[in-house]
Amino acid sequence: MAFSEFRGNPQILAALRGALRAGRVPHALLFTGPRGVGKYTLARLFAQAANCERLNDDACGECHTCRRIALLADPQRLIEQGLAERGESADAATVERVPLILQSHPDVWVLVPDPVRLKSPVARPVLRIGQLRAVQRAAYFQPMGRRRVFIIDGAETMRWDVANVFLKILEEPPGSATLVLTATSRYSLLPTIVSRCLQFHFAPLPAAEVETILREKSGLAPAAVRLAAQLSEGSPGCALEMDAERESQRRRTGLKILESAASGEEFGQVFAQTNAISKDREISFEEQLSVFYGLLSDLLELSSGIASPQLRNTPLRKELESLAKRIDSAWVMRALRGLDQVAAGARRNLNRQLGLDALAAELSPALISRE
Repeated sequence: MAFSEFRGNPQILAALRGALRAGRVPHALLFTGPRGVGKYTLARLFAQAANCERLNDDACGECHTCRRIALLADPQRLIEQGLAERGESADAATVERVPLILQSHPDVWVLVPDPVRLKSPVARPVLRIGQLRAVQRAAYFQPMGRRRVFIIDGAETMRWDVANVFLKILEEPPGSATLVLTATSRYSLLPTIVSRCLQFHFAPLPAAEVETILREKSGLAPAAVRLAAQLSEGSPGCALEMDAERESQRRRTGLKILESAASGEEFGQVFAQTNAISKDREISFEEQLSVFYGLLSDLLELSSGIASPQLRNTPLRKELESLAKRIDSAWVMRALRGLDQVAAGARRNLNRQLGLDALAAELSPALISRE
């Protein structure tokens, strides 16, 4: 796969190719944007282009180096291999001593949040200090080819005390290596790390372009392609992985909770709905919260009287417009602040269902009117 095959964000692509062509490659790059929008894919393509044996600003895809680095396109297989080699019952010391590092070529490493075990992974994988110390040692080795590239995927999962280890590399950057961090948002990283990286934010792709990718890479029927593209919010990676019908049901369930809270329905009914969400183990709680953020974003646009709102949940337009007539922007902002508190509590391992229950209760008209 060459740069020309990458879809979306052409200005980022042009900047990276220009840097490679001029031989002025930054020591640290930060790719931010929604999950599935192409951050990891472009980081891998950059690693190929930086080490291609035939070209200096792209990957030929045919030389030995390109073929080896291309194996990183399927990181899940390498993750399973690494976990199997480390052992299913690895203790905490072994996890740090034998860090999970994906490598198909000596000059290119990929770090991903460590799920610890293959059969029963931890609920919230994170980048670990053993992984970052391994990069700290290896970053200053001379490359076998043109350039060493370290891809740190999911950089937002670094604990801030662990991130200080990584900061030391950025403070004294190696001349023959580039570190590429990917994260959903720059605000989830230490400001001192962000300030030392050349930053690129990946915008979501238009729905029509996501549909084109789905038609090329999936065997979905036209109606399913259209639905998946609408629900993906501009992220082709999410669209390819998505069970569109199930995702659509999750959003309808989330909207039903907001409707029930706004209508002041019996708390027992609302709590039954939040209980169903908290027991859904097929997606992470963070992804479940993103469903609510998307719905509230649409409601904010609709309740604010924007002339042509760009909705993230187009299939639910009628239901959203109906709810928007019964609330105002102050109610939506109250809901967003409450959702922020639920998200913060989840990171501290507070009870997730209780957090959603409390949020629904706070949005009840009866409680709001008492304040």
